Amino acid sequence: MSDAKQDDFFAFSTILDQEPEFIPLISVEEEDHLNSENVPENLPILPLRNNVLFPGVVIPITIGRDKSIKLIEDAYKGNRTIGVISQKKTDIEDPESQDLNQIGTVARILKRLKMPDGSTTVIIQGKRRFEVVKFTEEDPYFKAEVLGLKDVQLDLKNNKNKALVDSMKEMAMRIIKESPNIPSEATFAIKNIESATFLVNFIASNLSSEVSQKQTLLETDSIAERIELVIGQLSVEIQMLNMKNEIQTKVKMDMDRQQREYFLNQQIRTIQDELGENPVESEVKNFEKRAKSKKWSKKIQKAFEKELAKMSRMNPQGAEFSVQMNYIDLLLELPWNEMSDDNFNLKRAQKILDRDHFGLEKVKNRILEHLAVLKLKKDMKSPILCLYGPPGVGKTSLGKSIAEALGRKYVRMSLGGVHDEAEIRGHRRTYIGAMPGRVIQNIKKAKTSNPVFVLDEIDKVGRGNQGDPSSALLEVLDPEQNGTFNDNFVELDYDLSNVLFIATANNLSTIQGPLRDRMEIIEVNGYTVEEKIEIAKKHLLPKQLEAHGITKADFEITPKLIEFLIQDYTAESGVRGLEKKLAALVRNRAKEIAMEETFTPKIILEQITKILGPSHGKDKYFGNDFAGVVTGLAWTQVGGDILYIETSLSRGKGKLTLTGNLGNVMKESAVLAHQYLKANADSFSLNPELFDKWDVHIHVPEGATPKDGPSAGITMLTAIASAFTQRKVKKFIAMTGEITLRGAVLPVGGIKEKILAARRASIKEIILSAKNEKDILDINPDYLKGLTFHYVKTMDDVLDIALLKQKVAKAKVID
Repeated sequence: MSDAKQDDFFAFSTILDQEPEFIPLISVEEEDHLNSENVPENLPILPLRNNVLFPGVVIPITIGRDKSIKLIEDAYKGNRTIGVISQKKTDIEDPESQDLNQIGTVARILKRLKMPDGSTTVIIQGKRRFEVVKFTEEDPYFKAEVLGLKDVQLDLKNNKNKALVDSMKEMAMRIIKESPNIPSEATFAIKNIESATFLVNFIASNLSSEVSQKQTLLETDSIAERIELVIGQLSVEIQMLNMKNEIQTKVKMDMDRQQREYFLNQQIRTIQDELGENPVESEVKNFEKRAKSKKWSKKIQKAFEKELAKMSRMNPQGAEFSVQMNYIDLLLELPWNEMSDDNFNLKRAQKILDRDHFGLEKVKNRILEHLAVLKLKKDMKSPILCLYGPPGVGKTSLGKSIAEALGRKYVRMSLGGVHDEAEIRGHRRTYIGAMPGRVIQNIKKAKTSNPVFVLDEIDKVGRGNQGDPSSALLEVLDPEQNGTFNDNFVELDYDLSNVLFIATANNLSTIQGPLRDRMEIIEVNGYTVEEKIEIAKKHLLPKQLEAHGITKADFEITPKLIEFLIQDYTAESGVRGLEKKLAALVRNRAKEIAMEETFTPKIILEQITKILGPSHGKDKYFGNDFAGVVTGLAWTQVGGDILYIETSLSRGKGKLTLTGNLGNVMKESAVLAHQYLKANADSFSLNPELFDKWDVHIHVPEGATPKDGPSAGITMLTAIASAFTQRKVKKFIAMTGEITLRGAVLPVGGIKEKILAARRASIKEIILSAKNEKDILDINPDYLKGLTFHYVKTMDDVLDIALLKQKVAKAKVID
């Protein structure tokens, strides 16, 4: 077989300088002579794999198959005439007769050349088309009985035919001019061809078309039809050239810059190779060495190897290189399947929890339960705990104690003010400066896949233009999903199911519903005065003394004075404010020591008032000397508090006025209380007409502080009733509960904080809804000492308990 080698359109023109005697220019007379030559009845057949020979055209052919070499040798010794037929499929190495086309070209061998590589190249010229009647031999090479074919010549006197030829020539010249791959000498060949038949054959032979398309041209008897087909293919060539030129024009500037950078980088790499310092190769080797110690799965291993191979092919000066390098480094830094061993000594864990945190029994028991299940089952998915309560009660620091008790690493992520989803899920690597999310970053910092992970202030997650971080946290905190957490930067599933997530929050109402549903809510309530004293002695004071470089011998404070600090200088459920006051006292002592002043180690009351200023005594009970003033209990974000509902009457037309920076719900409670009393005036021995003659003004002091919620409903009812009846309110009593228009008392929340506030204010009795009794049963009995609880169902019950028969000393006459 022979293989025709053709690099591009009009490739044959490249041999013009080498073989001038074979320039394929023939006259009309010469063409007529070729067509008049007789075709031998039997011809040796040379199969062409990837080209088609046309009459009159000269092409070089490299011989490769043994059969083809034998055929050329025998023909070259004889009359040098052979038949050339193209294969139907170019991928067949050893074709049979059915693999060859039926139409071929009689050819004459013009020259045989021995190439430097040992191969044989022959230059042949096509003469006349033929059709195979039948193949007579296949060994040692093909021979066939053939029949000569004649072309239907073109009448150039016909204007249409002349236009066809001119159009074809024009298009061929245009392609030669615009294509950078075709030498300009090819125009010489086109201009000097007189015969239309040879011109179309010459152009068809050098088209960059498929072999099947060229074979179709060869099989077309009519020269006019053949020209039309060639024009169609030339048109496609021109369109392709136009598109290529367009694209090259657009990207030329970029390509020039990139090529310049490429050559410079190649020079740098060559210099580094000479010096033995190729940074890319050294980094790749370093990464491969680190990867050997990783415990990752086959999927991660495969992804790592793919990304490493990608990095090795990158330009180290490109912007993407640093992103790719950071990504691979992250894959190696992440603790895939690397976990610390849990310590299942439950007694030790309990000692650590008790040592670090006073009280909080409910939380400690929940952690011990989790440890117990892990100890027995060993593969339990970690729960997602949410510690909910006021500031300063130890929610965040509890995470450290839990980590120590479990023997795990501790990481903390503050979510306060986070409003970008990418903070949780990370950025896509398509961005310059892309980073993984903070969840993955903290796992990387922990160096284990099962740390204690504190999500601090989860209720303060914001929502901005960059997405909703709360929604992104759903996947992190869902035990059914976090086994395949997908960070946008990592783009591989990471297992978070072994992480013990502990979220902290001050206010559950601001947490998204689906997110709250995925967490186990554990309420962390405030401390009693006695607990605060113990916390101050065991934790806060030693911490401040150490922080300020003072020994215990230089600073002494009695539990009585600590209690004074708690009750007169702080109003909180936690101990953060207390710690600040102790820090102020310790700093003053540090100043005295540094200035070598004379002092006694023991702190006295006068020193406290001098250093901290006068106490506020905010939560003290005011008494019951005025009608219409009732003590209520409220919940705030910093714990429980007491508030006073003040009511006054003035002659008017029954107008109700509300002041004190009240929210809508609280205003509605006041309207409800007023309307209920008005509707049931007879039950309280009141003339219904009074409500049309007296204006009611309800005020809640501390007007700068916003107040809202339904829990002051029964307090407002009692205050209005006291004002209209001028009856005294029972001493040292406080209340909380929601009211309805039909007179029912509904339960409210924050009971423990409210009880602590009542104790701070020296309250003795508390009125609650009967449905809040279950909340009292859950509270440590120590918190309830000295308190009497009245559980009520209706507003009548409230007034029977809260109002005395006795009237105030300076009672108004309400008529």
